[in-house]
Amino acid sequence: MRTSSKTNVLTAAMAILLAAIAGYSAAFAQQTQPPTADDQAPTAVQEPQKVVVLHGLDKITARISTIEIPIGESARFGTLKITARTCHKQPPEEPPETAAFLEIEEIRPGFEKVRLFTGWMFASSPALSALEHPVYDVWVTDCKTLTPDKDSGAE
Repeated sequence: MRTSSKTNVLTAAMAILLAAIAGYSAAFAQQTQPPTADDQAPTAVQEPQKVVVLHGLDKITARISTIEIPIGESARFGTLKITARTCHKQPPEEPPETAAFLEIEEIRPGFEKVRLFTGWMFASSPALSALEHPVYDVWVTDCKTLTPDKDSGAE
């Protein structure tokens, strides 16, 4: 009987711990403001450019597309306009996690644009803060850094 009560106590403690973690993750995901430029370190002239890597699923055609968006820029995926505001990737020595702050709008001809999503998306938990759309699914897969290419003629 004592083993059963210890098991029940441990089970209850684990449930409380998991609920606390889920609550913290949900609160972090619901942040609606990306970090400001003042929060970031000063930039160099030839700083490598961060790029958010997303996957998009068109549920009608069942095609998955890879979408790469530089921070501060937008890309189109079907009727969606996706703007990447910031991206964060944990260092290799820490548990893997990639998160991006995105703004997603739907732009259809003859209609006003509609904001569908603003917030953080996490690669490890796509359902935690997902885009809810009948035709498209979008999820974060990676953040990468592009170094300036001297052969491309970019200055």
